[in-house]
Amino acid sequence: MPLFKTIQTNSGATLYIWEITESYEALSAIYLNENSRARVLKMKSALHQKGFLSIRYLLEIAGYTDDELYYDVKGKPHLKDGKHISITHSFTFSAIIIGDHEVGIDIEKNRNKIQLIADKFIDSESKFLIDEHIVTQLTVIWGAKESLYKIYPHEGLSFKKHIFVNPFSIPEGHTTALIDTYDWNKKYHIFFDQLDGFTLVYAYPLE
Repeated sequence: MPLFKTIQTNSGATLYIWEITESYEALSAIYLNENSRARVLKMKSALHQKGFLSIRYLLEIAGYTDDELYYDVKGKPHLKDGKHISITHSFTFSAIIIGDHEVGIDIEKNRNKIQLIADKFIDSESKFLIDEHIVTQLTVIWGAKESLYKIYPHEGLSFKKHIFVNPFSIPEGHTTALIDTYDWNKKYHIFFDQLDGFTLVYAYPLE
């Protein structure tokens, strides 16, 4: 089974990445509880089914079963032992990050069409965009904001109005970002990397 990569962060969180090359039939051998089994059978997209199942393999590698993962009323995942978890999957990659503190993760396919929706999620970030790297930069910004959106525990968070990513260069693979709302003002580390045409982004608190 293709565990693509494992990353140990400086904060003590662990990130597990899976490259989805198997068939649905092969992946469906993993243990699922009744709720998860019903959920995956209702999915109309094979990509979503395989993404869902591959996450359960990553959980197993991390030492958890499907029974130890649950979702709150807002759809945010939690682990029964109290550790924080964030989940993502996109086309042929899936990933989880687990830690003792807030964590967020996102994988996005690098696509030119992200430029068409940039105005919906960037604000001050437009000042440091470079034309020759704009697709990658926008994908990092989106991934950073999506990761922080997963961390924020309440509703009503705006990518454009409440999440701000600081300037960065692609080779550095790191920046910081801020969630700033009426009830939340916190800074976070943002790390990013390229995976065969995809952008991986993950976040945890800046201490």
